[in-house]
Amino acid sequence: MRTGRLIGAGRTADVYEAGAGWVLRRDRQGVGDAVAEGAVMEHVRAHGYPVPRVRPPGPEAPETDPCRDLVMERLSGPTMLRACLDGALTPQDAGAMLARLLRLLHQVPPYRSTGPGVRVLHLDLHPDNVILTADGPRVIDWSNAEEGAPGLDWGTSAVILAQVAAVGGPMAEPAGVMLAALLADPSALTPDGLAEALRRRAANPTMGPQEVAALPAAEELIRSRLG
Repeated sequence: MRTGRLIGAGRTADVYEAGAGWVLRRDRQGVGDAVAEGAVMEHVRAHGYPVPRVRPPGPEAPETDPCRDLVMERLSGPTMLRACLDGALTPQDAGAMLARLLRLLHQVPPYRSTGPGVRVLHLDLHPDNVILTADGPRVIDWSNAEEGAPGLDWGTSAVILAQVAAVGGPMAEPAGVMLAALLADPSALTPDGLAEALRRRAANPTMGPQEVAALPAAEELIRSRLG
């Protein structure tokens, strides 16, 4: 697909302009499934969850790769992370918002499974994956989404924040405050969810050595917040 100006880049994907009101998110590694990701986004959106709209590329884009390319609504607003850095959102409010978004997501019925307690999981919900628009927060980057127990989703978000807090640097203290707010009652974090989240983060190929080394300290921090 012919792409417009590059407007954003993450660990594994780039975002390009794709016409008025739309962007194209392209996976650099080509290991994802943009069709499946778009289907999950449309499923949760149909149940009232705040995500960007998704559309097919259309006939004007014959070279689109369904594994790599996802065309979605262009959102206007800062990420939750940027809002915290700019002082427009407190870390405590950010953590509470993440908790609300997790609780809201886990009210959405699964789209495939029918087992008890199974829900749609985002599995990468953190402050850089929430866009604060004029209409409220919108959750992006559903490439890790799957179905399962909500405790894993809570564990994943907690571990991500705790890693930042454990590594140190300018975001360490705000990340710790976000973590405390995330895990305030009613948190659905479970021992199994935390253990699996730690295992997955340790095996994640996008993790740097310092981030992996911080996992034991991150686990200790999470357990301390749980009392």
